[in-house]
Parts: sequence; C-alpha cells; structure tokens
Amino acid sequence: MRKTKGAARTRAKRRLFERAKGYVGGRRRLYRTVKETLVRADAFALRDRRAKRRTFRSLWITRLNAACRMNEISYSQFIHGLAKANIELDRKSLSEIAIADPAGFTQIVQAVKSALAK
Repeated sequence: MRKTKGAARTRAKRRLFERAKGYVGGRRRLYRTVKETLVRADAFALRDRRAKRRTFRSLWITRLNAACRMNEISYSQFIHGLAKANIELDRKSLSEIAIADPAGFTQIVQAVKSALAK
C-alpha cells in the first residue's frame, strides 16, 4: 500500500488557506495560487516592516528639527552636541520628550549648547 501524507498534508493546506482569508477569488480558493500569493505577501511584509522603520526615523528627525529650531539650534548641531555632552538618548525618545515635555527638552538643549561652547 502506498503511503501518503494524508492528515499532515490536509493540516498544512488548511493553515495556508487560513492565512489567505480575505483574499479575492482564486487567491483564496486555489491551493497553488494561495501559496504563490502568500510568498509575495510575506516578501511585501518584510519589505514594508523595514520601510516603516525608515519612515518613523524620518518623522522623529523632522520633529526634532522643529523643536531644535524653536530653541535656536540646528538639528545637526544638536546631534553633534548630544555626543559631546555624553547624552545617550535616541531620536525616538528625544522626539517624545520634545512633544510631551517641551521644558525638559529645553533643558537638554541647554546642556547641549554648553557642551558645544566648551
């Protein structure tokens, strides 16, 4: 008697069809098309997760630049001054501070300016 994968293959197919819920037409119903579609979907998901990181970093930099200009310093000078002042905050947290606590951000800018003056 020939051995088949039987139940295991059915489970594997069911998992793929579950992931393809919400797709239209054969992309949801046909096994081969479902596999192809999911491979593409995974590739796009990976690409766009990386793109999202770039987009957010760009947003943080834009916010920081605006906050720095309000405190009469350029963004590039601010980042350089952070390194000189040994302040190890990333752009995301600095951006959040600039939005939520402008007075605290001003104190950071003052520390940066004093480090640049030395």
